[in-house]
Amino acid sequence: MIIITGASRGIGKYLFDSYIDKESVIGTYNNSKPIEKLDNFVKLDVCNFKEINDFIEINLENLKDITLINCAGISYNSFTHKSDPEKWKKVIETNLFGTYNFIRSVLPIMRTQKYGRIINFSSVVASKPTPGVSSYSASKSALWGLSKSVAVENAALNVTINNINLGYSELGMIETVPEEYKKNIIAQIPAGKLCEPKDILNTVQFLRETQYITGSSIDLSGGLI
Repeated sequence: MIIITGASRGIGKYLFDSYIDKESVIGTYNNSKPIEKLDNFVKLDVCNFKEINDFIEINLENLKDITLINCAGISYNSFTHKSDPEKWKKVIETNLFGTYNFIRSVLPIMRTQKYGRIINFSSVVASKPTPGVSSYSASKSALWGLSKSVAVENAALNVTINNINLGYSELGMIETVPEEYKKNIIAQIPAGKLCEPKDILNTVQFLRETQYITGSSIDLSGGLI
């Protein structure tokens, strides 16, 4: 069973579409309602632990050999000294607490079944100094510490957790970037191009199939550091 948060758009939707005809998949959404495969989606607010935990408990019998892929996330662009504290906080709540809420809900099942794969989407901006994204950077770098702790707590039970530090891809938030600025971004990437969706899928699948990698953060950035 694959659970993908934020599966109605961007990277989450791409992964959902890639797996739906091959495996059992549940996708979550909150504000962006999907238009296809509605039976495979559930509306959940990742910031609401009770909502998530209740859903997991109701569906316990169907949840076997879980892969949890945490794609749900938001961004907020502002220089820190001008930032809105509530908007800044909301990014942390969604990207960090939202990821934790789902991990916390599925870990007991994974530990009992002695199998689990947790894959989080972090970002290259967690380590690359980037102006205007302090909340996003903070939320994504926090996933590194979270994963290391969860990894050592569960590695002996065949439960792994890893992060993909994504650079700039053809999916997701890049769609909102003006074309001229996008050219400047690509010029900074040693590979000379945006990350193709298939490379994201290949990395996710690699982490699903590899038991001995856990607590790690893999850079998928075309050499951008």
